[in-house]
Amino acid sequence: MLENCIKKRLIVIAVAVLIFLSSTTGFAALFAKDYVLGGKSGWPQFQKQENITTGKGRYGYDCIQLASNSFVFDEYTDLLIDFENSENPISDGDYIINKNNFQLTNQTKNEKFAGLSRNMGGLSVSGKPGTFFGSQGVMGSFSIEFWLCPSIAENGEIVLNWESSKNENGKLIFQVVNGTFDKGHIKWELNNIFDGYQNETGKNEVELNGISKIIPDVWSYHVLSYDCETGILEYVVNGITEDLKYMTETRKEGSDVNLVYLGTPSELSICSEFTGKMDDFRILRRPYCPPDFQSAENAGKIGHTQYLPAGGRFITKPIMVSTGSTLNKLIAEMNVPSQTAVCFYVRSGENFYGWNDEYPEWKPVESGEQIRGITGLFFQVAAELMPDGNGEKTPAITSIKLDFTELPEPLPPFVVKAVAGNGSVTVSWNYSVDDTAGGYYLYYGTRPGEYLGRIAIEGESPINVGNTTSFTVTGLENGKIYYFAVAAWSSYDMRVVGNLSKEVFARPLARLK
Repeated sequence: MLENCIKKRLIVIAVAVLIFLSSTTGFAALFAKDYVLGGKSGWPQFQKQENITTGKGRYGYDCIQLASNSFVFDEYTDLLIDFENSENPISDGDYIINKNNFQLTNQTKNEKFAGLSRNMGGLSVSGKPGTFFGSQGVMGSFSIEFWLCPSIAENGEIVLNWESSKNENGKLIFQVVNGTFDKGHIKWELNNIFDGYQNETGKNEVELNGISKIIPDVWSYHVLSYDCETGILEYVVNGITEDLKYMTETRKEGSDVNLVYLGTPSELSICSEFTGKMDDFRILRRPYCPPDFQSAENAGKIGHTQYLPAGGRFITKPIMVSTGSTLNKLIAEMNVPSQTAVCFYVRSGENFYGWNDEYPEWKPVESGEQIRGITGLFFQVAAELMPDGNGEKTPAITSIKLDFTELPEPLPPFVVKAVAGNGSVTVSWNYSVDDTAGGYYLYYGTRPGEYLGRIAIEGESPINVGNTTSFTVTGLENGKIYYFAVAAWSSYDMRVVGNLSKEVFARPLARLK
C-alpha cells in the first residue's frame, strides 16, 4: 500500500515538472539538432568551389584550405593539364590524348594530385583546329608553363617535344620545339619556328639554356615565353629570367620581329623520356606575366608555396533539414593563422528552385555566434578563405557544425474508428495527446496503406479537416472498401505533419441509414 502511494506521488511530481518546463520556455516543443560538414564524416561535394583544396586538419581529418598558386583556365589559356582527374588529366583546352603513361601521385605541388612519369613515354596530346599546336600558319605570343620535380635530372631526359614540318619555297623544312636536361639544367631548342629568323651562323635555330641547377626531388617552376610585340623569347625558372634572346631581324631590341609560323599540326609530347613529377602544365596565348602576388623577396625561392591574394571560396549544396527549421549557430573547427581570415555566409528557404548567386540573399555570420532570420527546409553555407599579406599562410577548416532547431512532428491520434454510411464513411478519433497538434489530415484510398483517393466530394486525399475529432467523407462508391488514417499537423506550422495513425476501413452500402 505504502509502495503504491510513493509511486503515485513520484508520477504526480514528474508530471508537475514537465508542465512547469513547458510553461516556462517557449521552445520546449522544439527539437535541437545539428548537421556536420567535414570532420569525421568527411567533406561532401560542393556546389561551387574556387582555388581551394583539402589538406590535413585537426585530429588528422581532411580540412579545406587554399590551393597553392594553382593555374586556372582563363581567356588566354590554350591547354591546362592539372592531373586532378585520374581518367583525363586535361582540365581545360580543346586537345585530345593520344597516349598517357602518367600515374597520379599525391606528392603534389598544387591541389590534390600531380603526374608521375617513370620514363615510359609520358603524355602525348593533339590539338584540335584553333588551338596553338593544332593550327597552321602565323601564330602570336605564347608561354608554356609547368611545375617540375625530377627524380634524377639525368642528361638527355626529355621534358617537352614537338616536331613537325612546313613547306618553304617548295622545300620541306623540319620544325622542332624541344626541352631536355643538360648538365643539371634544361636546354630549349627551337628550330625553324620563327619565320625569317637567322642566328649568328645563318640558321633558323635558337637555343636557350638554364642557369640554376635543377635539384632532384625539389619542385621548380618553368616558363618558355615569346612576346610577338617585342620579339623576346625567354626562359624563366622560379620567376627569374635565365636566358633571353630577341627573335628580330637584327637579333636586338627594336628591329622587325620574326613571328611564329607553325607547319602541319602534330602531337605534343610531354615527359616522353623523364623520371619524376610534373604539375599544372599550361599553354597560354600570351607572353609570361609574373603573378602580382610574387614578391621580389620570394621570387627566387625554389618550392616556395604562395597563395593567390584573392583567396578561395566554396558553396555547399543546399542542405535539406525539415520544414520550418531555424538555424541557430554555425560552429567551425578551424585554424586561422595571423593575418589570414575566414568569412562565413548562410541562407535558407523552403525550396531551392530559382536560387542563384544573389537570391536568396546571403547573410554573413560569425562562428559560434547566434544567428537570426535563417529558417526553412533548406540551408546553404558559403565560405571565403583569405591568405596573409605575403601569400604564405592559409586558413584551414576542419569541420562546420550547424546547430538548428526543428519543429516536432505531432503524434497521431491513438484511437481511430470508421463507420460506413450510404455513399459515405464517418471517421472519428480522439484528440492527439501531443499539445503541438493544431489540426488533422484525413487520408483515404482503396488499397491498404495507399491513400490516393480522389473521389470524395470533400476533396482529394489528404483532406485538411481542421481541429476536430470527426469527419464524414461523402461521394464514395457503395460496395467498395475504403481505408483511412489520420495524421496531426503542427500548430507551429501546418506544413509539418506527423506520422499516420493506425489504419481503419469501412465499406459504404446503400442499405445503411
